[in-house]
Amino acid sequence: MKYRYQLILLGSIENPIIKEIKDQIISGIINLKLPQDIINIIDRNNWKDEYGGNQPAFCIYLGNDNGPFEDLAIVEKLIKDGTMILPVFFNDFSKEIPEELKKQNGIKYDDNQRSRIANVVLQAFDLLRSTRKVFISYKRSESTSVAIQMYEALESHHFDVFLDTHSIEKGEPFQEELWHRMTDCDVILLLNTPGFLESCWCKEELAEASSKQIGIVQLVWPNHNIESTSHLSFPLKLESSDFVDGIYDNKDKSKLNDHKIDEIVQFVESVRARNLASRQDNLITEFMSIAKQCGRSIIVQPERFLTEELSGKKIIYIPTIGIPQSTDCQSAEIRHEFEKVPNNTCIRLIYDDLRIRDKWLKHLDWLNNNFKKDIHTLKKQDFEKWLQQKK
Repeated sequence: MKYRYQLILLGSIENPIIKEIKDQIISGIINLKLPQDIINIIDRNNWKDEYGGNQPAFCIYLGNDNGPFEDLAIVEKLIKDGTMILPVFFNDFSKEIPEELKKQNGIKYDDNQRSRIANVVLQAFDLLRSTRKVFISYKRSESTSVAIQMYEALESHHFDVFLDTHSIEKGEPFQEELWHRMTDCDVILLLNTPGFLESCWCKEELAEASSKQIGIVQLVWPNHNIESTSHLSFPLKLESSDFVDGIYDNKDKSKLNDHKIDEIVQFVESVRARNLASRQDNLITEFMSIAKQCGRSIIVQPERFLTEELSGKKIIYIPTIGIPQSTDCQSAEIRHEFEKVPNNTCIRLIYDDLRIRDKWLKHLDWLNNNFKKDIHTLKKQDFEKWLQQKK
């Protein structure tokens, strides 16, 4: 297949760290269940033969402080082309990154940042949602202090975090908004304390997550068993030594130490791609099942979107996780242009509307009525109606 996304590696590419970064990105591609050759890796050695200025590109520049900076001519070309460049440094940004990139936001490299760097690349290529939404599920009478601590830590790492006591505006319908926000999250952080499943609300949240195939990072309290929640549960067993002063059983005073907090944040980051692929699988499987019952001939493409030829028109169905936004339509339009599909092609963003608030469903209906006619959203409850249309 032709290369679609160009990953450009510049700077100190002889550093073994480059291989670790590449391996992490490939791992992310595999977790998304995409073909590995969807990304073409380019460096100074194959630049002239491989780089195409009219195709999606993202550059990682690995810094150094031991000599002249490499690849500055290529950097200038990429800046002129409007390509995003991520400087990666080790200790001192000002010394390790060339002047041409001093205005860019960089990432300081360590073992915990590999997943973050990989996800930045996948987000830039629109293969992973740019929003990083986490839902914290916990029992107030057992883990309030840790829930607030994780809320603050994740927010400081630029996640969009839902915590019931902090995230629902006054006057909003509490339970309706809670289910809505869970539907739109990437990962659930479950604080599995001894009495978690004694709460009917906690049980219901767990059942909802399983039914929607949402990945769960499960923090298991000391002296407590790991719950068998779903195949999408990723447990992390906590020890008393992970808590400040070993206090883990006080809802108001228990605090995790800084090292464990960092480990949890990176663990949440690493689960995102696997969760996205699983939810896409669920949506694709349901759509294809209904399509087969309706006698429609729809093909799943390697890039994980669906295509159909219908009455001389081509339809592209794009599985959309969470709540479709106008930006999803924009992304679909970019893909539409990139594929150079004919004018008689239309795009449908398919999504699961269960538990999405009515005001948002009305908003999406409004978008359908006001966007160009070739880009619309299609909710799950309307799959059968749409697919039963005359062929």
